[in-house]
Amino acid sequence: MALVSLITALLGMYWDISLHISHGRDEGPLANIAHYPILIGLFGIFTAGVLAVALPKGVRPGRASVRVTRDWYAPAGGVLLAGAGFYALLGFPLDDVWHRIFGQDVTLWGPTHLMLIGGAGLSLVAMMILEREGRRAYDGPADAEPPGWARYVRRGMHAGGLLIGLSVFQAEFDFGVPQFRVVFQPLLIALAAGCALVAARLWVGRGGALFAVAFYMLVRGGVSVFVGPVIGELWASVPLYFAEALLIELAALVLARRPLLLGAVGGVLVGTAGFAAEFAWTQVAYKLPWAGDMVPEGVLMALVGGVAGGLCGAMLAEGLEGRMPRPALARGLFAASLVGVSVAVANGLVINVPQEQKATVTLLDVRGDAGNRTANARVVLNPRDAVDGPAWVAITAWQGRGLHVEPLVREAEGVYRTSAPMPLHGQWKTLVRLHDGRTLAGVPVYLPADPAIGARELPATDSFTRDVQSEKKILQRELKDGVPGWLWLAASSVVLFCTLVLLVALGWGVARVARLLPEPARVGGAPRERVGT
Repeated sequence: MALVSLITALLGMYWDISLHISHGRDEGPLANIAHYPILIGLFGIFTAGVLAVALPKGVRPGRASVRVTRDWYAPAGGVLLAGAGFYALLGFPLDDVWHRIFGQDVTLWGPTHLMLIGGAGLSLVAMMILEREGRRAYDGPADAEPPGWARYVRRGMHAGGLLIGLSVFQAEFDFGVPQFRVVFQPLLIALAAGCALVAARLWVGRGGALFAVAFYMLVRGGVSVFVGPVIGELWASVPLYFAEALLIELAALVLARRPLLLGAVGGVLVGTAGFAAEFAWTQVAYKLPWAGDMVPEGVLMALVGGVAGGLCGAMLAEGLEGRMPRPALARGLFAASLVGVSVAVANGLVINVPQEQKATVTLLDVRGDAGNRTANARVVLNPRDAVDGPAWVAITAWQGRGLHVEPLVREAEGVYRTSAPMPLHGQWKTLVRLHDGRTLAGVPVYLPADPAIGARELPATDSFTRDVQSEKKILQRELKDGVPGWLWLAASSVVLFCTLVLLVALGWGVARVARLLPEPARVGGAPRERVGT
């Protein structure tokens, strides 16, 4: 039930992101049709956890279960699944409150948005714990159990689901409208690959990493097809992960009996050779491909994400099989992984906005009337040597019932031109985006009037010179001015604290089943343990 609900929420989420990119902000919390599958899916995850907690009343479902009342024990995985689902569901009303206070932050990485996707994605860990407890608590005839291949498929689906859940954070990059530095993308890809694929290889068995990627491609690729060609919304690209899975499978041929070393080595392979494979894939599949400008820092970020994810994935798999490292080592590695990822995230958030830099835009080949106006453009930066091998200089136009993303063609130092007409009419928001190292800035080309937020139209005249400014002010035009900074910091800190509580709780659950269910789960006709009262 939880896995099907998670796929339902995933479909709604990518549909919702597509609608926000192409149509703009919502008119209300439930005015967006895509919110309904998200809500139904998250409620299904929560309900699955509640059912797992409620069903065993009167019977203790294994030694790792948690005591609720005198004669009521709930499986630890069920408690964690209900908690993750509740945390994700809580993001819905809090998101509406957040928008009322701060305005609509049209970005996937808004704090309450991260609650929704974080709770749903991390629920896979709770499902894995529940699967482990269920196998150990089984007290029926051996021939009534599913065969070994069924266990392999079920666990492979869970590992692939974890890969899907950890990959959701990349969605802005998938659609081509990232509002953060490009070095975040290799960090997130390596973190997801290291954690999910190392866990898959150790927990599922040989070929487990490749099976997890195949399931990921089936579901995640299917969602892209359904949202894109079927529903008629925007297409989202997907990281391949096949190279990373193959690298981990090859490393496991030598290191499968040394899980932590496999996690570390697999993370290094993911952060280097895996980075190179994904670099090549972005040149083919992504609207904003990676450029040489980001390689040194991107590799370092990928190494941090890959090693941290690989170590966590190894401990997850070992914990599920009852072979956790000694507590002090496990806690130290888990904490170090969280700190490493936190430092990498903090590094990615450091950006610069150029001071006293301008851009002159000259429109060419203007076509159409005021209601259907398009044009090419020539963009001249001043000073011209302000950028050196940028990650991207691109035109982005969105929220005009579509999306237009086009990297500009370099003519000379500081001089760029479009290769396709850009929209300059209706509700389109069109801007030049500049990303060079830590610089993340934009130049508005055309912005429509928006009476709801008191914004006037910014017309695109035949030629104009405008300041290079923070692109957040353009992309998130609906944010309210005058809100105290301490209020945003306090609200974000509460969300961060709750997220850390969820992560620590999941770590506690893995450690609990490792400590209280130390024997490997029964396979086929191996001896089983009666766990009844």
